[in-house]
Amino acid sequence: MVGAAVLRALRTPLPRSLAAASCSCSAPVKTLLPPAPRVLPPPWSGCSVRPLQLCSALCAGHNKWSKVKHIKGPKDEARGRMFMKLGMMIKIAVKEGGSNPELNINLAQLLEQCRNKNMPKAAIETAIKNAEKAKPVSQQMFEARGPGGCLLLIEVLTDNNTRSHQEVKRLLSKNGGALSDGVRHNFTKRGVVGAAGDTISAERALELAIEAGAEDVQETEDEEEQPLLKFICDTTELSKVRASLEKLGMQITSSEVEFIPSNMSSLDQDQLDAASSLVEALTDCPDIVRVWDNIQAAS
Repeated sequence: MVGAAVLRALRTPLPRSLAAASCSCSAPVKTLLPPAPRVLPPPWSGCSVRPLQLCSALCAGHNKWSKVKHIKGPKDEARGRMFMKLGMMIKIAVKEGGSNPELNINLAQLLEQCRNKNMPKAAIETAIKNAEKAKPVSQQMFEARGPGGCLLLIEVLTDNNTRSHQEVKRLLSKNGGALSDGVRHNFTKRGVVGAAGDTISAERALELAIEAGAEDVQETEDEEEQPLLKFICDTTELSKVRASLEKLGMQITSSEVEFIPSNMSSLDQDQLDAASSLVEALTDCPDIVRVWDNIQAAS
């Protein structure tokens, strides 16, 4: 009989006042069950404990790791490759004109480029010191055509010409390109002075180009997608144009020789994606210093 009474008590709905009671309730509630021994609740079950809330702001660790992994990592790798290639270029410049930047214009421009790219001073000094005893390295220029008929000039520094030639040919074939003679005629070797363009209008930039003795000025963006002005001049006037722009108050970011295309290849989105993959694959090759192209997006 006692067991039946207990079962009936368990099946009886709880009073409304008990169901709505909170941990702060003080009024006792009558029940048919015998009093049970008092058990202290765990310390984290009190009403004063702040409830755990999950939101996007608190779970940002995964997104942060994704950015480091997919953005910072590749940038650091590219930075290391860039320093290695700059070191190779320094060695060639030293072999050709000596280790004194005041007497070697090519070396002076390279050192300025290294400083603009934040190359460590110790790495620059090591490259200069090791230039004389370094393994002989040669400089080559490969001509190629890519997706959509775009034109590419591929500058190579290597200690093994056969290996580099085979690797460039393999990368081109794998990514929709091929070696092609005569491409270089579409490019002109010019001096280019880069300057920050976020605080100057296009009209004023053209005026400065005329004052500094530059032939033309182009508006573009740097690697961080910041506005950049490129003042184009004859290679022999590079140092003079740079000095003039500095006197006119321009913030110079680079000064080097580039190959400027005379005709552009207009590519659609699919062709742009394919060309981008090709240029990226070529740039990742340790022997390739730089890739020039005549690519532009179709309007």
